[in-house]
Amino acid sequence: MRRRFRRDLPLVLMTAPAAGFLLLFHYVPTLGNFIAFKDYNPFLGDGPIEAMLLSDWVGFGNFQLLFEDPLFWDAVWNTLSITAFQIVFYFPLPIALAILLHSVISSRLRGLIQGVIYLPHFFSWVLVITFFLMMLGGDGLFSHALRDIGLTAPNIMTNPDTFIALVTAEAVWKDAGWGTIIFLAALSAIDPTLYEAAAADGASRWRRLWHITLPGIRPVIVLLLILRLGEALSVGFEQFYLQRDAVGAGAAEVVDTFVYWQGIVTQNYGFGAAAGLFKGVIGLLLIYTANRLAHRFGEQGVWSR
Repeated sequence: MRRRFRRDLPLVLMTAPAAGFLLLFHYVPTLGNFIAFKDYNPFLGDGPIEAMLLSDWVGFGNFQLLFEDPLFWDAVWNTLSITAFQIVFYFPLPIALAILLHSVISSRLRGLIQGVIYLPHFFSWVLVITFFLMMLGGDGLFSHALRDIGLTAPNIMTNPDTFIALVTAEAVWKDAGWGTIIFLAALSAIDPTLYEAAAADGASRWRRLWHITLPGIRPVIVLLLILRLGEALSVGFEQFYLQRDAVGAGAAEVVDTFVYWQGIVTQNYGFGAAAGLFKGVIGLLLIYTANRLAHRFGEQGVWSR
């Protein structure tokens, strides 16, 4: 054990900051879910821990109020609809981009394309939404171009009916390029001699893609799909918060914004914590179910059997 620890000491030191970050900002705050079962009053006692202990115990009362609230179920439905739409129209795009980039022979050209498509990932959501507003808004470039040729500009940025397509397009522009990194790493692990042997046997490019490339990266695709399903109720906060007033809460209210407006803004912290805990439990169940299905289809999934 000690010899193995010494051997892996550089790896342990390399992962220590990330492990410390997860411990401090994810696992320690998880203890705060205790207030989901209390009528939490932050003004009791001398600190948050004492306030948590002194607050009245309400059991599952917050959950009962949550499940009886139609606004919560509207937020859940919006969240699941957006997740399903993005799994169909967004999830495959990084895979396609990675395959296209992997087929570029010139390393210089590949590096240039990667830099261009990675760059939007580092933009804040404020900047991304501002860019889309300048391009597709009522006074944006696209609307001006249509008016110049005598056409009526469509209502894109403030239309609740097309909001799901809008937020998906924003997510694609911002993060599709960044999502190719993992798939490019998986593609580089495929043995090149497999392509050479297939080409020698007369396999076309599409045959090589179907029988070598996709099976080679299938474990990574399944793993990321499982993790995405586990985040089915987490489609983001800032992106929807910034556009909520423009399209209305009926289209832009998701679980994360519901927790903010109904829990933090109204200072009903126990109610908000109940919604957050419900989201976490559902995510855990989805990951477990998807992982079991992956095992049935012969894939390793997030963890082995």
